[in-house]
Amino acid sequence: MTRKIIHIDMDAFYASVEQRDDPMLRGQPVVVGGSPEGRGVVAAASYEARRFGIHSAMPAARALRQCPDAVFIRPRFDVYRAESRRIQAIFRRFTPLVEPLSLDEAYLDVTECDAHQGSATLIARAIKQLIREETGLVASAGISYNKFLAKQASDMDKPDGLYLIRPEDGPGFVAALAVGRFHGVGRATEARMHELGIYTGADLAEWSLEALQAQFGKRGPFYYGIARGVDERPVKPARERKSVGSETTFPRDLARLDDMLEALRPLAAEVLDNLKKRRLAADTITLKVKYRDFRQVTRSHTQGGRRLDLESVMAVTRQLLERTDADRIPVRLLGITASGLHPKARDGEQIAFDW
Repeated sequence: MTRKIIHIDMDAFYASVEQRDDPMLRGQPVVVGGSPEGRGVVAAASYEARRFGIHSAMPAARALRQCPDAVFIRPRFDVYRAESRRIQAIFRRFTPLVEPLSLDEAYLDVTECDAHQGSATLIARAIKQLIREETGLVASAGISYNKFLAKQASDMDKPDGLYLIRPEDGPGFVAALAVGRFHGVGRATEARMHELGIYTGADLAEWSLEALQAQFGKRGPFYYGIARGVDERPVKPARERKSVGSETTFPRDLARLDDMLEALRPLAAEVLDNLKKRRLAADTITLKVKYRDFRQVTRSHTQGGRRLDLESVMAVTRQLLERTDADRIPVRLLGITASGLHPKARDGEQIAFDW
């Protein structure tokens, strides 16, 4: 049976929520993120702001230079998470096969959904309408026979898009697509492909599986498949969380280890709190350090048999920090991540880490 996959992508999600909740922001170039007066970055931009070339991950100061009239809003992640849950509840009215990718996008497998005579296009249209009616927000939808093409389709007619790539059209669609627009091909891979003379899907399809594996390793089979419109990845409704982390960028570089440890304490507390809420334990703690010159390093520690509280985390974090050059080079960003997650034992309230 040919699969029917929908990719739903909320349009300028964070900014759209802010414009919905504050009518004065509607029609304005809204930037959600950090302060342009410091080292904040853009988390999301309204379509009015995007016309000025503003995009996510751009330094907020640069965004302000490009659009002096931009309205900067601090993120309200609790509100965005609540809206995301409402939207995902709409998805599950149609299928249990929902794979969230983030707060604002998800894959749906509606192959066996009987609603709207089983038409994936009509189901996608109905979902878009329900999202608009129940949340006041706008979504774009891509429909195809696999995840790769559904994702590509959702980008075609934004905002408020609805685009279908039929099975008979998939290979031709990919052949004409620039590799830089392939979901899953980043800038470094795009540059590497250009060096090899690969500019479009048609160029990519000329390469053998063996040649792509030799050039791109384990990603080779994926590129070989998508160049032919083939992607067998299933929609996975239960995505396993692999890590829990928290990080922060400082308004001014930190040069003293004591100041860095003071800044790391609330990050460690946040990680522990998130693990506790999810009843998870972890095997490994990783410290992330970004220096003044933007070089970035990580240091990790794994050990078995210890029960850990905040002070224990901080003791290990100090040891990890001392294994970096933070005592010589000022630091602009610090982060802590717990990984190797597994369900927490129920023999007490304290988080158990197997170090």
